[in-house]
Amino acid sequence: MRESNRLRLKTAKVAQRLEEVFGVPKVTQEDPLDCLIGCILSQNTSDVNSDRAFDRLKERFPTWEDALAATSRQIEAAIRCGGLAEQKSVWIHDILAWLKRTHGKLDLGFLRKMPAPEAMKLLTRLNGVGMKTASIVMVFSCGRDVFPVDTHVHRVCRRLGLIPPKCTADQAHELMAALVPKGKALSFHLNLIRYGRAYCKARNPVCPKCPLGRFCLRPELK
Repeated sequence: MRESNRLRLKTAKVAQRLEEVFGVPKVTQEDPLDCLIGCILSQNTSDVNSDRAFDRLKERFPTWEDALAATSRQIEAAIRCGGLAEQKSVWIHDILAWLKRTHGKLDLGFLRKMPAPEAMKLLTRLNGVGMKTASIVMVFSCGRDVFPVDTHVHRVCRRLGLIPPKCTADQAHELMAALVPKGKALSFHLNLIRYGRAYCKARNPVCPKCPLGRFCLRPELK
């Protein structure tokens, strides 16, 4: 119990320091289905490529009904620039078909009325949807206080000693959920990403100028 309290206090201090450096992010709530499919397209590729793939998908199929009426091969052709198109196209088409079959329309707005754990469980049952993707939909589209762990967040939390060195991303979701201050999931997630890109890079981190230097355990992780 003493260790968990120490980590909660440290996490709160890190979150506060990041807000002092980067401010409190403000975002516009996204459509849940757009967000879900955008997250699938973002897997294992760059933001530039995934954004391009999403734009081309919407250009080719202006509505999700249009995409559902198409074949997965046609979707694959539209998103090829995003990488892993063959696999992602099947996931996207299957999700649209499931949504139409079970809810009668291509709209995930009902997630906003569900308890977060129930919504997370439903989403992670879908092929192509893991804890990170489901958490992103929850926080960015449903306004829930759910903390996503992406590559940058995972790396930084390990270096700060908030999670164990060999902790997996899925394990990190569970551990960090107990540490992030209430109401700070969105702010902490986005600020950790900004910090990871600006200072705590995977290679050649900018340690001398790091605003979180006093919290860092990186030398122990080398």
